[in-house]
Amino acid sequence: MTDIDLDADDRTIVIHDEAGFAGMRAAGKLAAEVLDMLAPHVRPGVPTIELDRLAYEYVVSKGGVSATIFYRGYSHALCTSINHVICHGIPGPKPLQNGDILNIDVTVVLDGWHGDTSRMYLVGDVPLKARRLVDLTYEALMIGIEQAKPGNSVGDIGAAIQRHAEKHRLSVVRDFCGHGLGRRFHMAPNIVHAGRAGDGPELRPGMFFTIEPMLNLGRADAKILDDGWTAVTRDRSLSAQFEHSIGITEDGCEIFTLSPGGLHRPPYAG
Repeated sequence: MTDIDLDADDRTIVIHDEAGFAGMRAAGKLAAEVLDMLAPHVRPGVPTIELDRLAYEYVVSKGGVSATIFYRGYSHALCTSINHVICHGIPGPKPLQNGDILNIDVTVVLDGWHGDTSRMYLVGDVPLKARRLVDLTYEALMIGIEQAKPGNSVGDIGAAIQRHAEKHRLSVVRDFCGHGLGRRFHMAPNIVHAGRAGDGPELRPGMFFTIEPMLNLGRADAKILDDGWTAVTRDRSLSAQFEHSIGITEDGCEIFTLSPGGLHRPPYAG
């Protein structure tokens, strides 16, 4: 889940030890397993509320809990964002349609540690321009992750993502960003997916955070619907997002939320 305004006690960047890495590996693996499990269920005619039920039951069966249920009034285990929904889409009874693109965002808590990840899914026969957006957004995530290493800055991540997006005439959403996490859901630092190289805090071993770029086919402008959660593109252009939780190591970073099944980006047919 993308960052919301941080409380005062969440604004300090925490440096974690090896026990923290171990906790995040387990939590991140569970979150990624949820997305793997859901892949064969994402098809035309399936309502997103059914995906939410499957995710909730899976997490509980593995000894975890959903971080989003009851979080600031939210009541679901997933965020399901379809087509022009940027993020925080609420699962509901409307069936998925052939040609939809869908982001599923899940955050779990396992032994006190948060695993947060999201992935795009293609529903049926998806038009080429939508598939291209999904592919380029995944590439943007991985390009940003390449910059996540000691001595670089938060700004290096955002600058690399922005260069890639704008090279392909896509816009980068600025209204939402990645965030620190660990034993808390949302912490410092915020990871903005655009900006200037060298800006922001220096990256140091033991920092944990998400990188989760949201790219649009049209303009970057967003608005929040009356439900207080769902963020959509103002021009109703398609939007896509991928998210990983990572930890900075001595010589780079560790991705905690890699797919155990190798389902890194669609199509996921095995």
